[in-house]
Amino acid sequence: MVGVTSSPAATRVRKRPEERREEILSHAAAIAVDEGLERITLRAVAERLGVRPGLITHYFPAAEDLVVEAFARAAVIEREEFFPTSGTPLERIAHFIRHIEVGASTPLARLWLNARHLSRFSPSLDESLQEQDELDRGRLIAIIEDGITAGEFPISDAEAAAIRILVAVDGTGSSVNSAAEVVHPAQRHAVADISDWALGLRAGTLRAAIAAQG
Repeated sequence: MVGVTSSPAATRVRKRPEERREEILSHAAAIAVDEGLERITLRAVAERLGVRPGLITHYFPAAEDLVVEAFARAAVIEREEFFPTSGTPLERIAHFIRHIEVGASTPLARLWLNARHLSRFSPSLDESLQEQDELDRGRLIAIIEDGITAGEFPISDAEAAAIRILVAVDGTGSSVNSAAEVVHPAQRHAVADISDWALGLRAGTLRAAIAAQG
């Protein structure tokens, strides 16, 4: 009688807790950017990962905690992409504004607008929003301070300049959910023009720097 050889059972790879948690956050952040914070649910993240919702609950017992951390994760990724660490201060500011003008920042602008609305009902999200706001402001202030030291920006108050620029960014971001196309140069280049003023630059300086970056 020929013996029957059983095939070896498939080995299921168990991920380390920190790897699994990072994977969950990554997928939740993607949902936040693609669909909005309201669409982050334990089931939605589980479906993207191909696991049971109970696994997500193990790492994030409260869905709100996952929403807050997913927003923070997306904000951190945005910061590293939009605020480069190389180049002259003027080139770094131009890089940041160029991302806004070409629409690269639109998905994140929608996310920030979404978060500002929902933060009215979530103290923990509001706290995270304020923290990320401060980190963005700090990164921008550091670039402007470098520009002041290098003699590129003829101003003395880096914080005031950063606040003015970020107010302009928020102002242009308020219409990101509109289907209307931005055609007037005054609107399309609003952040660049206001940044020229905030940084003490000659009008058109940042438009030229942005054009030079392609």
